[in-house]
Parts: sequence; structure tokens; C-alpha cells
Amino acid sequence: MFGSDTRGGKGLTPYQGPNRVYGEYRCGGCGHRWSSGNSWRDSFQKCHKCQNEVYPHTQTKLQPSDGDETGAAHDEVNCGKCIQLGRSCRAEFGNRRRW
Repeated sequence: MFGSDTRGGKGLTPYQGPNRVYGEYRCGGCGHRWSSGNSWRDSFQKCHKCQNEVYPHTQTKLQPSDGDETGAAHDEVNCGKCIQLGRSCRAEFGNRRRW
């Protein structure tokens, strides 16, 4: 697990590697909580309730079930990585999990 204690002031998220990871989020504005298998280094996700930009407080290595494409559709509109790239982050990076 990459907890907030591993940041050491060097990034906006606990994980600072190149791969997609599992992230847990809590909005400071409205308190909404969620998790996502589309969490990236220094990338936010927008809160579904209030649209605040929220960075994950915890990130962990993806497990095989986390990357299952049969799960919920990727929310590209609220994904900071998709916004940054101008396209789906899943199109370029897919299920890349190499460490």
C-alpha cells in the first residue's frame, strides 16, 4: 500500500510510479467517498456530487479483479488523467500493471 506517509512532500498522491493503481478518495468539500481502479500518480478525480478535484488519500497495486473490464465503465469526464491527455487514459495505458 502507498499511504499518505510515503509522499514525503514529493507529489500530490501517495504513489509516484508510472502505472495505473487502485485509489481511495474522500471529498473534503462534501464528504463523498469512492474508490477507483483508475488512479494515477498526481492525478485527481472529480467528485460526482460537488465536482471538486480530489486526490486519492490511499493508493495500492492493482489486483487482477480491480482491472476487470466487465466492471463499471470508466468515467472519463471526471478522470483527471483523461482530462490531462484529452482522451481516455485507458486507450493508451490500458491495464498496464508491470512493476
